[in-house]
Amino acid sequence: MQDDITDILALEVKKEMAERYFGFRKLIEEDIKEFDDQVLASFLRLEQQIGFNLVRLYILLKDEKLIHEFFQSAGLEQLIFYDPYLTESPTIRKSVLAGLRLRGFTRAGRFRNLILDIYAELVRDVESYHKNLATLSTERDNIAEEIRQFYYKHDLGTMMDFLRRLDGGDMHSAGGMVGVITPETGTGLEQKMKVEPPPPVDELLPIIPSLTPPAEIKRPLKKIIAAAYRLQNEPDMKDMVRS
Repeated sequence: MQDDITDILALEVKKEMAERYFGFRKLIEEDIKEFDDQVLASFLRLEQQIGFNLVRLYILLKDEKLIHEFFQSAGLEQLIFYDPYLTESPTIRKSVLAGLRLRGFTRAGRFRNLILDIYAELVRDVESYHKNLATLSTERDNIAEEIRQFYYKHDLGTMMDFLRRLDGGDMHSAGGMVGVITPETGTGLEQKMKVEPPPPVDELLPIIPSLTPPAEIKRPLKKIIAAAYRLQNEPDMKDMVRS
């Protein structure tokens, strides 16, 4: 009778330990999954917002030398989402410029204002992207600390030793619940089940430097824009943005 009660109590302890261990582990895995989803969403926004406006500027400036001058002035040392093909493709030009709003009474004014407006939007998008990276970085650090605390409170090797003792075994034998597990195989199991934190955010998403505010860069950009306008034979933006 006493043995039966002991067995029941031992079974309840094992059950509670397992539920706590795998319950907390599941919460961590859900947090990691949510973090991964947020990283993917951030990359998609990077492509759809920052990438799209960069492509628009590449197309409007067209000349590679002018493009480099423009972005060096803006503080973007390395061109991202850039391919010379972008500036030559009529199909891409039409799709990325269609529907944009124009300001100005002259062709030159509309061309200049469109580039400056796109750049201002790009600066805002980059600022928003930085805030999002900071949020993701904090979330990643929280997950890493969550995992550290989890393993501090739920050391699998210690739990396995406890279960062996609970089953009446010694340090090198195992009871009915855990099968034939030695300390060495317990360590191997711990490694297989180990949850790792996500990589740092700067390894998952591109790092884009802050861009020069539009008010500070407007004058030097106007010279570059005027040169691009002349090189493209003074295009009429009303035709280029028509859907």
